[in-house]
Amino acid sequence: MSIVSAIMGTEEEKKLLFDGEAATSLVKELRASFTNGKTRSYDWRVTQLKSMLKMIGEHEQEIVTALRDDLSKPEHESIVYEIAMLRNSITLALKEIKHWIKPEKVKTSLTTFPSSGEIVSEPLGVVLIISAWNYPFLLSLDPVVGAIAAGNALVLKPSEIAPATSSLLAKLVGEYMDSSSIRVIEGAVTETSALLEQKWDKIFYTGNGRVGRIVMAAAAKHLTPVLLELGGKSPVVVDSGINLQVAVRRIIAGKWCCNNGQACISPDYIIITKDYAPKLVDTLKSELEKFYGKNPLESKDLSRIVNFNHFTRLVKYLDEDKVSGKIVYGGERDKTNLKIAPTVLLDVPRDSLIMSEEIFGPLLPILTVDKIEDSFAIINSGTKPLAAYLFTNNKELRQQFVSTVSAGGLVVNDTTLHLAVHTLPFGGVGESGMGAYHGKFSFDAFSHKKAVLYRSFAGDAAIRYPPYTGGKLRLMKVLMTGSIFSIIGALLGWSKV
Repeated sequence: MSIVSAIMGTEEEKKLLFDGEAATSLVKELRASFTNGKTRSYDWRVTQLKSMLKMIGEHEQEIVTALRDDLSKPEHESIVYEIAMLRNSITLALKEIKHWIKPEKVKTSLTTFPSSGEIVSEPLGVVLIISAWNYPFLLSLDPVVGAIAAGNALVLKPSEIAPATSSLLAKLVGEYMDSSSIRVIEGAVTETSALLEQKWDKIFYTGNGRVGRIVMAAAAKHLTPVLLELGGKSPVVVDSGINLQVAVRRIIAGKWCCNNGQACISPDYIIITKDYAPKLVDTLKSELEKFYGKNPLESKDLSRIVNFNHFTRLVKYLDEDKVSGKIVYGGERDKTNLKIAPTVLLDVPRDSLIMSEEIFGPLLPILTVDKIEDSFAIINSGTKPLAAYLFTNNKELRQQFVSTVSAGGLVVNDTTLHLAVHTLPFGGVGESGMGAYHGKFSFDAFSHKKAVLYRSFAGDAAIRYPPYTGGKLRLMKVLMTGSIFSIIGALLGWSKV
């Protein structure tokens, strides 16, 4: 059976048939499509992006339903944080793509005079995008926007942990996009492993560090470049002398209003001084009750935990002996419906499980310090996070935060909003990832920046060629400096070798 039959067959058939042989055949087909130049054309790129926009507009409610089935995600969050953000990404690409693909003129030096130079953005080729379950629509298609804008053929592998969204993506992309150059492959470990065995021109992976290492090891066999969007423990430093109510509402927005804490840039823990911590806790309690009521497990505005394994993992954090007595708000859980209430913990030991791993859920520990400046040492003692946040009115503290803390991105006096600024790169550093995307950075992530130098047959200089002499060497040395005055001096014999 051909790869086309495998992809178009039933879900069960696809799982049985998509092995290494099928993956090899698929990549061969896509590489043939790329080689014939179809994806390089401006018209093809624009057509595909417009088709994606049309797909979103005509199936918005189906997307919302799939996200509700996978995560009980509120419609508000689905539309704002998944659909609208993707629509903005596509719209920007359509607006800017002519500028992005235009060669960038650069200056050249006296060494190559007369000459001109430019940087040409060319597509990498055939790329693989492996997406995550927590924002399964946005994190699947947002990288696809960059790959298409840059002129690549691609395979998208959605997360099997969000099966409703994965199935919908396969259906819609098959209906709206060019199947000769853009494919969706569903499945789990077997299918992903078969894909990773192939030679790609880039692999884009969103997920955790454990799988990121597997992806990177597989890519290394073919010297394939990777872009890894991982995560980490994103801290929030809260200074005194601020509008605490606004700060707390923005922390809540970044934590519980973003998929109930199941987000890679969700605030993972707070650092605050001992004397200011009680005010923070009281404000958190008050604002959380305003947002989610006295029984948050019944709130329709909170996502559920994605599956039983992740529910069990989070409960394990809460039930650890050294942590269970530190809960100052929340802690309720509903095993049947996979729900955990927003939970705040105070003075959690730094060697506890909850402080040793990325939480990725509705639990928010608070660490206390004597001086707020001590928080930076705590942050830097761990691995570099994907994001870090600071609430302060102190200009010196803000400058210290920016210069001292290494993270994928920083936000002062808010959380998570840098994600929505297309002129800022979004990506990690160290164990929180490598590479960046969003806006033009997405286009660049899937492009090779090709250096091109143009020269004519005029200006051929004898000093390049043997026989070498002291005079030639003297002139070559000053030519390499690029200084017109040194060149004149050398010609007049004023320079020494």
